[in-house]
Amino acid sequence: MTTNENGMVRLKINSIEVSADPSWSLLETIRFYGIEVPTLCYVEGLTPYGACRLCVVEIGSGDRTKLVASCTHPVWDGLVVRTHSKRVMKVRRMIMELLLARCPSSKVLQDMAAKMGISSVRFSPKHDDCILCGLCVRMCEEQMGAKAIGFAGRGVDRKITTPFDIRSDLCKACGACMYICPTCQLRCLGPEAKDPLCGGCTNIKPVCMEEGADDALCYMHPCVACVKEPEKV
Repeated sequence: MTTNENGMVRLKINSIEVSADPSWSLLETIRFYGIEVPTLCYVEGLTPYGACRLCVVEIGSGDRTKLVASCTHPVWDGLVVRTHSKRVMKVRRMIMELLLARCPSSKVLQDMAAKMGISSVRFSPKHDDCILCGLCVRMCEEQMGAKAIGFAGRGVDRKITTPFDIRSDLCKACGACMYICPTCQLRCLGPEAKDPLCGGCTNIKPVCMEEGADDALCYMHPCVACVKEPEKV
């Protein structure tokens, strides 16, 4: 990895040249410069896992670009990054729709979908109770020091459970796994709502989301074009 005289690497984010500590992840660098990228399985204080893929960004230039999970991707000198290109936004919406179809009862997912301006879901709801983000497993092991739960199985049979599917003696009954779980917070319509998308909190439509150059559409938060001026008294 090449660094400059200050021990920093130089990269471009949305066509702007910035510096970053070589120990930072790409997501940490992006957020350091005030650009909001959605995350679900990433929480500060826990090891990055890269499961949800909502933090996906586009790296490279010209025809040689690819999508990567920014929470687990390192930074290096000369890296070119687009955080809100058309390709990135399309993939993020698809991922969000898939997550909503799997766990439509999650208030966390519903709020994220509203924030992303998603108005429909193309997939049938499954009403599962887990999206395999791994937050509870990492919280139990890394913050609570218990290791009472973990992943079991592969593919479609993968699940989170205790050893041998019985109550673990290591469990402290602290509730940290439920606290951090994004599917434990139910949406206002309950766990068996008819539609996978609530949309009740969506009251604005970003005016610039579909416009602008491909390098960056809208990564301002809050969007300067969407914020209304206060009424004069």
